[in-house]
Order: sequence, then C-alpha cells, then structure tokens
Amino acid sequence: MADNHHVKTAQKLADQAIQDKLGLDAFQEAKQATEEEHAQTLKQALRENRKAVIWSMAISMCIIMEGYDTILIGNFFAYPEFQKKFGHYYPELGKWQVSGPWQTGLTMAATCGAIIGGLANGWFASRLGYRKVLMAAMMALNCFLFIVFFATGREMLLAGQVLCGLCWGVFATLAPAYASEVCPTNLRGYMTTYVNLCWAIGQLLAAGVLRGCLHIHGEMGYRIPFALQWMWPTPIIVLAWFAPESPWFLVRSDRLEEAKHSIHRLSGDKTEAQINAQLAMMLHTTTVESQVSKGATYLDCFRGVNIRRSEICMLAFVGQILSGSSFAYTPTYFFTSAGMESARAFEMGLGAKAFGFIGTVCSWFLITRFGRRTLYVSGLGCLFIILFIIGILNVAAHDRALWPSGALCVVWLFVYSLTIGPVTYSIISETSSVRLRPLAVVLARNAYQVVNIISIVLQTYMMNPTEWNLQGKTGFVWGSTCFCMFVWSFFRMPEVKGRTYEELDILFKHKVPARKFASTEVDAYGERSAEPEVKEEQATK
Repeated sequence: MADNHHVKTAQKLADQAIQDKLGLDAFQEAKQATEEEHAQTLKQALRENRKAVIWSMAISMCIIMEGYDTILIGNFFAYPEFQKKFGHYYPELGKWQVSGPWQTGLTMAATCGAIIGGLANGWFASRLGYRKVLMAAMMALNCFLFIVFFATGREMLLAGQVLCGLCWGVFATLAPAYASEVCPTNLRGYMTTYVNLCWAIGQLLAAGVLRGCLHIHGEMGYRIPFALQWMWPTPIIVLAWFAPESPWFLVRSDRLEEAKHSIHRLSGDKTEAQINAQLAMMLHTTTVESQVSKGATYLDCFRGVNIRRSEICMLAFVGQILSGSSFAYTPTYFFTSAGMESARAFEMGLGAKAFGFIGTVCSWFLITRFGRRTLYVSGLGCLFIILFIIGILNVAAHDRALWPSGALCVVWLFVYSLTIGPVTYSIISETSSVRLRPLAVVLARNAYQVVNIISIVLQTYMMNPTEWNLQGKTGFVWGSTCFCMFVWSFFRMPEVKGRTYEELDILFKHKVPARKFASTEVDAYGERSAEPEVKEEQATK
C-alpha cells in the first residue's frame, strides 16, 4: 500500500510539474505524444524523425574505430612481424610466439582502460551531455595513438593500449545511450542495433587491413593498421560539434528551451504542436522517475526498482562474453596455432567478419517482428548447440576437425550477429531508466569488461600451444556458460518492444514478471485519482 501511495503521489507531482513549466494543457499533450508514438508506422517515424536517424548514425560511427581496434591485438598474436617484435623464439615449436602472460596483459590492457573510461563517461555524460564528452575523448585518443604506433617494447605498447582503452570505454557506453534518446519508440531498435553494425564494420575493416598488411616486411606490417586509426577522430569531432544534444539529457538538466530546440533539430516534418507534446512527455517521464526514486548516482542503480533493471542490463551484456565470443569471434589465432597457413587464416577471419556484418543487417528485420526477448533467448540456445558441436568434433576428429570447426565458427558468428550481438544494445538502452541511463549503460558495459578480462585470461591459456592447448575442446567450456545464460534469460529477460519509456517505468514499478511484459496492458495516463492502470491481457484462444 505504501508503494502504491508513493507512485500515486509521484504521478500527481509530475502532473503539477509539467503544468507549472509548460502550461495547463501539458498533460494532455504528453498523453497525445505517447499515443502518436504507438500509432506511428515505420514510414511515418522515419519521415518525422529523419534528422534524428542521421545524427544517431553519425555519432554511432565512433564505435567503428572501437570495433576496428579490439580485434587488432588478438589477431596480431598470429602476425609474423608482431611475434618477432614482441615475442620470443620457441625452439620446441620452431617459431616465434608471444608468451601467454604477455598475450593476456596486452589483450587486457585496453579492457582495463575501458572500465575506467566507462565509469568516467557515466559521471561526465550525466552532467555535461554526450557531445562534449565525445569530443574530449576523441581529442585524447588522437594523442594516445602516438604511443601505440611508436611503441618500442611490450611495456610501451601495454601503456598505450590502457590509455586508448580509456577513450574506447567512452565510445562503447555513449553511442547506444545517445541513439536510444534521440529516436522514438519505433526507431529505437534499429538505431541501437546499428551500434552493433558499426562494431561489425570496424571489425570487417580491421580484418581486411590485417590481411592486406600480412606480407609487409618489417615493423610497418603491424604499424600501418595502428596508424589507420587516425582517420576517425577528427571527422567525428566535427560531427559531434554540430550534432544536437540529447533532448532527454536537456530535460533532465531542466533546460527546457534548449530541449525544445534540440527536438526541433532532430525532427523532420513535425509540427510545433508535436514538438511541444514530445517535450511534455519527456518532462512527465523524468519527473515521475525523480519523484519515485531520488538521486542519480551509480549507487542509485542498485536501489529499489532499479536493481532489477540494472541486473537485466548488466547480465544481458555479460551474455555476449559468456556465449563464447572470446573463442568464436576471433578465430584467426586458433587456426594458425592449429597449423593453418597465416594467409588462409586471415582470409577466413575476413569472411567471418563479412558474415557478422550481414547478420547484423538481417537482425533489423527480425527485431521489430519478433522482439528483443525472443531474439536473445533463441540466439543463446543456438550458440550453445554450435559450441558443443565444435567441442565434440575436436574430441572425435582432432586435426581433421580444423575446417569443420572453422566453418562452425563462421556460423556461430552469423547467429551471434543475427541475435544477441545487436539486440543487446537495444536491451541495455531501453531497459535502463531515463534518469539513470548514462550510469546504467556504463555499469552494463563495465560488467561486460570485467567478465571479458576473466574470459581473456582463460581463453589465452586454453588456446595457447605453450599453455593448456585445448583447441576446439574450448567449445565445451563456453558452451556450458552459454547454457547458463540461456536459462537466466528465459526467466528474467523482459520484452520491451513497442513500449515508451514511461510504460516501462510502470511495468518495472509493478514488478510484472519478465514473461508477461508483452501481454500486460499499461495506461500511463489513466484516471488521475488513482495510479496508472496496469492489467494483464486476458489470453485469447
């Protein structure tokens, strides 16, 4: 009863707040904006928000360079020139090899930096906005790339990776949050999963560059891929300078005139009345959230109703690692260690990244039709099966399983890019509350990074021929963790497709079970003498 009274009081305070700031008709305008979002077709949403789509795509381009770099180091371990520069010669293997501890350290360096950068982004973005933080991170990255490019030893390369990771941590958490805030309900799924497409583009470019530079003799063979990263920061700084700030951030900061101007810049064919209605809806949502749950710190993400939302965001992102991405997403080193010729291994890696790109594009057609929950749960189920088949093949056929295992890795990557790869960005951006979104997205990404560090350590030792040398049997390990995530997601992952942020607030406040999110009716603007109406839809035969 106390909780219901709290929600009811918050609704009244929200109504009063938007009337005081936007006028007596603000409540009806907010209700109208919500109804219009639900009634919009995809074509209407694109027409009325085409500028928002363009700016969202522009800002998300910062993920391309993160996707580009994240596979460089892992693939450089199979690079002959890199092995000679930063490794040792092992007579028993008859070749140069970077040792297991240094492989772990160099791979983990950027991840450790990304954790710190992500935490800093959550704090700064919630106070300064997305644009300023993105520009500052890009400027810093321009400087840090010099350290990586001119690295003379493993220690210098390690330091450069940590510093670059600070910036990549900002990009990974800023892009999906910005995309989810500048686009309406019908476009959120497309624009948040576009973030993963940018990641796939970056990895596809990196795979092509690595293959092209494979036979370049001397240190330039691995320095050229590093140098190409300088193509991105300056153009993106210019784009961020001209981009409109998120109107949700401006509303949270009580800068309503600026928020209205931002909505106008993001719109296509919206009328003045529609812009005012959208502003009223944003103010109503943020006011209700601030009244029900005070504060906007990392600790607030683990208080009250936000505990469940944080759990979903964090574990959804962690699921990308536990589904086996450390093993199947970068197979080049695995294949070369198993005896495949370097050029063929990198060609296979390039083809795998192309399948990842195609899968992400195809996911756009599935996410709106089937929703987030269905893609995530079914995707984990398929990935679990593929990983176990790889493990079984290795036990049964040993070296003869090399090509079938490689083909299955490509299939794994396609299924991953079709399901949990892109849909996770949509889940974390939409499930988090509006007021805590910059912080919740950071926590989700950092949970991913912490688990990624553990997986990197394990994966390095499992695959390194001088260490555990498990090869394809590693599929059993990641197949088991993938199955655990499948069970969790079946019981805990809600369906957020087609819900406005205010409706999601209400569903979480009323503790609706995950499997009933899609079938529960929500009236956020019901009778004002009572709390918003929430009732489960009656099942129909």
